[in-house]
Amino acid sequence: MAATVLEIDLAALAHNFNYLKSKVKPGIKMLAVTKAFGYGSDAVAVARKLESLGVDYFAVAYAEEGVALRNGDIITPILVLHPQIGSFEMMIEYCLEPNLYSYRVIDAFIASAKAKQLHNYPVHIKFNTGLNRLGFKPGNEDNLLKVLKTTEAIKVKSLFSHLVASEDLDEKEFTLKQISTFKNCAKKMIDGLGYTPILHQSNTSGILNFPEAQFDMVRTGIGLYGYGNDPEKDAKLLPVATLKSVISQIHDIKVGESVGYNRAHIAKKPERSATIPLGHADGISREYGNGSGYVTINGKKAPILGNVCMDMVMADVTEIDCEEGDEVLVFGKGAPLPELAKKVGSISYELLTAISQRVKRKIINR
Repeated sequence: MAATVLEIDLAALAHNFNYLKSKVKPGIKMLAVTKAFGYGSDAVAVARKLESLGVDYFAVAYAEEGVALRNGDIITPILVLHPQIGSFEMMIEYCLEPNLYSYRVIDAFIASAKAKQLHNYPVHIKFNTGLNRLGFKPGNEDNLLKVLKTTEAIKVKSLFSHLVASEDLDEKEFTLKQISTFKNCAKKMIDGLGYTPILHQSNTSGILNFPEAQFDMVRTGIGLYGYGNDPEKDAKLLPVATLKSVISQIHDIKVGESVGYNRAHIAKKPERSATIPLGHADGISREYGNGSGYVTINGKKAPILGNVCMDMVMADVTEIDCEEGDEVLVFGKGAPLPELAKKVGSISYELLTAISQRVKRKIINR
């Protein structure tokens, strides 16, 4: 049995999905983002649970992630947010729907669709309303419509954009401008297409903070996994992933003795250290070393001593009543993830998705 496991609680996932769904108007579709192995969890297990709850759409970053869902018997439509031209044949084979975000990409996909003699293959068009990452900038609507009217191989399933700072109410004016810009882009496209695709712009924080941006569908990623980008919002959600380990060995450290590589920690008083079987190869970066990060043992925080090793960390248990074999919590239930991530200037997303695939995933509450 693995000493270190990432426990995935599907009952918590269901709670979060239902809570977020309660925040949108009746009839609004729910799109679940399962990219990056389901935000570091288990994308197929997450998708199966959400499919059973009636989710309307999934989104992944890359085609291979969508293929993994299809191979896991997921039949719900899947939007690929950042498709690469070399993956188009695979996407068509597995009925994955591309985001066509540039003329180069849209021309290439039309060529692939024509070569396969497809008719009305569903595609999605993204508008860049301020993130400046992917998408057509406003003003391209007429040219886009000309391109789309050259073929019946594809049909626009949705028009969408991405909010930049919906979690930051100090940026409310910018967000409202994004919403207005997207509405204008969508109106021009709808008028030219002669039909109304699905419109979507909200992410998790958009759902919670900007109901006027719900349109026809909302997208939720981090919220499904238990985090709302704000302590007050987090209180309404449940952490899906809990990273657990055990104490492998306890050492008594004398004054002047060192702990770990490069003698990064020197004991200034008698101490006890606990060695735990996870390290930077498991996703706990070196930034968490030397007291910046901690683990939780028997309800108490144990600062990490010295440098994080590839496969192990050592924690200060001088003031903690514990034994070898005792459970260690890194984050999740009983050990808030945002608090730990904040210690090194990071965010929940980064630590969740950093947990490597060698850490065993354990699914509970199916």
